[in-house]
Amino acid sequence: MLVSRLFRIVAGVETTAQELSIPAEKSASGNRRRTAESAIRAFFGSNALVAIIVLTLITIFLFREGSGFFSQNLANLRLYRQAGLEYVDIIRTEAEKQTALSRQLGDIRLQQMRAGADQAALEKFDQFASKFSDTGEQLNGLLSDATDQAQALRETMLRLGSHASAAVIESESQDEPSAAAVPAGNEAEQMATLRSATDKFAQIADSMKAPINELLAVPPALTSAKERKAFAKWKAEAEAYLKQLPAVVEKLRAWDPNKPMPAYRAITSFLFGTQWITASFWQDWYGIIPLFVGSLLVSVVALLLAVPLGVCAAIYVSEVASPIEKSLIKPYIEFISAIPSVVLGFFGIAVLGETIRAISRASFMQWVPFFPISERLNVFTAGCLLALMAVPTIFTLAEDALRNVPRGFKEASYALGANRLQTTLRVLVPASLSGIVSAVLLGLGRVIGETMVVLLCAGNRIAIPDFTQGLGAVFQPVHTMTGIIAQEMGEVVRGSIHYRALFMVGLVLFAITLAINYVAQKLVMRYRMSIG
Repeated sequence: MLVSRLFRIVAGVETTAQELSIPAEKSASGNRRRTAESAIRAFFGSNALVAIIVLTLITIFLFREGSGFFSQNLANLRLYRQAGLEYVDIIRTEAEKQTALSRQLGDIRLQQMRAGADQAALEKFDQFASKFSDTGEQLNGLLSDATDQAQALRETMLRLGSHASAAVIESESQDEPSAAAVPAGNEAEQMATLRSATDKFAQIADSMKAPINELLAVPPALTSAKERKAFAKWKAEAEAYLKQLPAVVEKLRAWDPNKPMPAYRAITSFLFGTQWITASFWQDWYGIIPLFVGSLLVSVVALLLAVPLGVCAAIYVSEVASPIEKSLIKPYIEFISAIPSVVLGFFGIAVLGETIRAISRASFMQWVPFFPISERLNVFTAGCLLALMAVPTIFTLAEDALRNVPRGFKEASYALGANRLQTTLRVLVPASLSGIVSAVLLGLGRVIGETMVVLLCAGNRIAIPDFTQGLGAVFQPVHTMTGIIAQEMGEVVRGSIHYRALFMVGLVLFAITLAINYVAQKLVMRYRMSIG
């Protein structure tokens, strides 16, 4: 009994020792686990903090470098008005309208020649066009004189420092040669001399009416209905041009150089301006609309091509392709993202652009209204290459969204008797729609921020495309926000208005990209919540 009791005591001690040792082991393993978790959290938290700091520094840098643009732009606009450049541009607009009408006659003459008109008819039309062009000689002469006078007044204001912000403009005009010598006399006399152009413009407008009306009364003979239609349109525009000349005279008389230039014009002229003109002897304009429209058009063309290709490829690889096909298709699509953008740009210049232009000149494409095209570098060329770059992003994210749909959705659809096509289109795609939309938005962010391809293949023409041609606007050259920064940043003087304008373009582009990514992240969160 005593021996058995001793054995029970020893066994109890061993059991107690084991029980006492277990919490110590658990405590040690828990400490190690907590240490590892703390290290992991510190690692990823530090990376997230670095990303936030970098993003903040980029934002501060863009604001700091571009913050002075609006004050400089406002000073530029005020000098534009007070020096009379705004006044001269009213006259310039009318002279350009008359020149545009003369150019339209040249286009009609070219159509007539292509239609096989005889030499006598062409000579009569040339006489008509020459007489109309001659009616604008006096207007062009007045414009030339007024331009010299306004430039002289501008130089006087800068030299004497009488303008409120002349120092801001003068620092950028020192390297520019003066287009006209600064005459003697004060600014009031120079302004009075410039304003005398109003009476001269009124006399010229009256003298233009009689010869133009005589020409319109006896139009030249035209051979085809197409040419007659074009001439009738030109005639209506010429008559409208004559009717609005008295209103232009009143506008010139009502123009006041001392009218205050509101501060908001510095912002609206940038956000809604339709001209981007730099290093001009006359007046610089920094309007972002042509650049924004160019970026938007290229992005839309790219998405119209990339979204069907990327989403359909994702659906095929995820739900239809065999394992062998998956192992071939997926790596090759994702490999596209590894191709340097400059290589794609060279491909667009040498191959794609030439091919598209050659196709547009083929005889079987003559039914297209805007074919043949003259520019091989245009919106469509750049959009095709950007679509190729966006396909891997859209494909990868869309496939992940399809794969994350719970398997029960598919099994329930098959249990109800649906086939694979019905299950894919009516169950899987709607269930992953938010993920697919977020993939498209991230693809848009990839496209709109691309620089090298659009710089090489978009044509780099700073102008809003002619949308009256319909789809023909897609085959016109444009410039983009990213392209203008890459092209002009290396040539500007640090601190100049041009320098700060480029940073403001970068800030707008940065805000657009952040907004796209923010919307994409919101859709991803909604997608995750909707399917668990």
